[in-house]
Amino acid sequence: MKGLSDSPYLTSNLDSFISLSVASSALSPETWLFDLEWLPISACLVGGSVRDALLGRTSDYLDLDFVLPEKAVETAQAIARHYKAGYVLLDSERNIARVVFKNGTADFAQQVGDSLEIDLERRDFTVNAIAYNPHTDRIIDPLQGYSDLRQHTIRMVSPTNLEEDPLRLLRAYRQAAQLGFTVEPETRQEIRRLAPLLKRIAAERVQSEINYLVSTAKGTPWLEAAWEDGLLQDWFPDVTLAKIERLVAIDCAALVLQETMPEFYQALHAPLRQNSGKSDKAPSGFEDQASGSTRNWLTIARLICLLSSDPSAAEDQLRRLKYSRNEVQAVSTILRGLTQLHEATTIDAAEQVTLPLTLRSQCLFFQAVGHTFPALAVLAIGQGIPQAALQSMLQRYLDPADPVSHPHPLLTGQTLMAELGLPPGPRIGQLLAEIQLSRAEGKIHSSADALKLAASLVQQQFT
Repeated sequence: MKGLSDSPYLTSNLDSFISLSVASSALSPETWLFDLEWLPISACLVGGSVRDALLGRTSDYLDLDFVLPEKAVETAQAIARHYKAGYVLLDSERNIARVVFKNGTADFAQQVGDSLEIDLERRDFTVNAIAYNPHTDRIIDPLQGYSDLRQHTIRMVSPTNLEEDPLRLLRAYRQAAQLGFTVEPETRQEIRRLAPLLKRIAAERVQSEINYLVSTAKGTPWLEAAWEDGLLQDWFPDVTLAKIERLVAIDCAALVLQETMPEFYQALHAPLRQNSGKSDKAPSGFEDQASGSTRNWLTIARLICLLSSDPSAAEDQLRRLKYSRNEVQAVSTILRGLTQLHEATTIDAAEQVTLPLTLRSQCLFFQAVGHTFPALAVLAIGQGIPQAALQSMLQRYLDPADPVSHPHPLLTGQTLMAELGLPPGPRIGQLLAEIQLSRAEGKIHSSADALKLAASLVQQQFT
């Protein structure tokens, strides 16, 4: 590697490059999880952490990427041993390793090519091709990435780099949403040309980018752009303009709920229960919302807009993208519940849409949809069922003591089998359902009442 001091792309120091306080940013070694002395003088911080620091974006979770001209893996191993941190060899061929701390990660990669500039020229976008040497307090910016940062522009380094890793096509739109940037026209033109290549990318990697785009309303216009530019067709073949419009309607419905029913809006942001999806690296900035561990019901509602309306087909699409079993089941439950709601709605003479569900019908409905109801409700509103028609059900859901939306069993199946001498089977579930319905209707109030009702129902069956 040629000497850093000889590079024509260096500034005199960071302060002359940009006026900002770096005391709390990733550009300050004081914020790191290890001491600067562990890095050789030629090591540079690169990528998103440099970009975000120059934009003034900070995160409590550090996500650092370093490029070293040699001994990248050995440096990572030494740091992990000294600090008793986690260590993962990410790529033995390219010499990339990760050190995992409690509050962040640090990746160490062997430099590609004979100079840092060559390495930066292999990256995706100019805003991610800026390096910082913490020993010399110098910025290296051979591709004028800072100029694009100032213009809020995502610009490719080269078409070849996009073609080498087609996930970068989708990543352009994800980063545009994340940063509030636009995609430079020539870059977008190349993305359209290369769009068919996205189908060869591993499903897990595509899912990660999609997860961010559906995790925030800022992703909606970029999902539309991705669809227009041919990036969604292979993975989400059912997306149409009408589905994109539903996505916009959900964002509007969520805003209305935030104003009119803030408690229900909070319920939309509750994480999926027992969600097993996890990100292999805790990301920086807003990217943590893309990880499976933070998927919530509003995110799931947005995701459903990209899927088939048929539950079985939607399940197949999610499995292909390697979503968790809990997420697949939740989506299937929501789609079936949504069909039920639409079938139950009526339009009166004054063209008012109503949802005339009896108490028993509501009990059965909540038993079927359970904790998926927030996603189902915002989808229903986004698809034209007025919030007023759903208001009583929304209020029920917010009351944890409501026996219709949050039934608490008076008896267990084991108790029924033991007390009534019943064998295991579907009949037990049917009896428990009848007990819950009767309790919601105010007909029974105690375990003794429930057992008496169950005995009566069993007797009726055999008489």
